[in-house]
Amino acid sequence: MLLDEIIKHNQDFVENKSYQLYTTNNLPNKRAVILTCMDTRLTELLPKAMNFKNGDVKILKTAGAIINHPYGSMMRSILVAIHALQADEVYVVGHHHCGMSNLDAAQLMKQMEANGIKQADFDRIEIDPYEWFQGFDRVEDSVTSSVNLIKSHPLIPSDLPVHGLIIDPVTGKLDIVINGYSS
Repeated sequence: MLLDEIIKHNQDFVENKSYQLYTTNNLPNKRAVILTCMDTRLTELLPKAMNFKNGDVKILKTAGAIINHPYGSMMRSILVAIHALQADEVYVVGHHHCGMSNLDAAQLMKQMEANGIKQADFDRIEIDPYEWFQGFDRVEDSVTSSVNLIKSHPLIPSDLPVHGLIIDPVTGKLDIVINGYSS
């Protein structure tokens, strides 16, 4: 069982004081917050490709690096990183070959039904699930949309740089979509 493996490893990790390699404080050394995708290929690749180590930045992950509500948990986390944790730049980093690219909300909902979710469960949620689960056609447009939502938020300082990047999930190559210093 995976949980048993995790707990066994953790006991060894703590006993051998392996955590000492990762000791840092709660403030980002490079004063930045990154919003990126939850794609497993980015877990270690993205920080390495951007030259960040443990403690350098706050990293937030969500499906597709999408913010689709100005008052949701992702935006709240960005605001906390800026106003309480001294981040003074934001990076939205999407990636090529993202699972949210062309995600079919209807197909996803069919899969949910196959997993035991009933129509009554869909009826109980307070938003349109087709809109909520809908993916994007172009990653550049999705990154731009998230950058614009952050930049135009009333609680974001007007001079705060908000950058938009796309990473190749194989090579780590970064492409700039929006340079927050010049916009």
